[in-house]
Amino acid sequence: KIAHQSIERLATVLDMFKLDVGRYPTTEQGLQALITPPTGVSRWSGPYLKGDKLPEDPWGHPFVYRSPSQRPNHEFDLYSLGPNGQAAGPGDASAIYNE
Repeated sequence: KIAHQSIERLATVLDMFKLDVGRYPTTEQGLQALITPPTGVSRWSGPYLKGDKLPEDPWGHPFVYRSPSQRPNHEFDLYSLGPNGQAAGPGDASAIYNE
């Protein structure tokens, strides 16, 4: 439940980035774009997160971010790999995704 709440908070911050910049960060820019302005982005109004370190999931692993999404009807994927921190493949029950 804590992982899901953290993901939803980060998703809201990503929405703020999109409102300013006009799009979500690319996969290459990653969540770091919420802390430091990506090259070539002129309307960045961050930092969008406090501090200089990206948040981690409840198990101490970095969140995984992809944009564009690999799922239908989503603009980006933001997820935790779960307690073991390992990707087990599609449908992995331990992975926790943004809604």
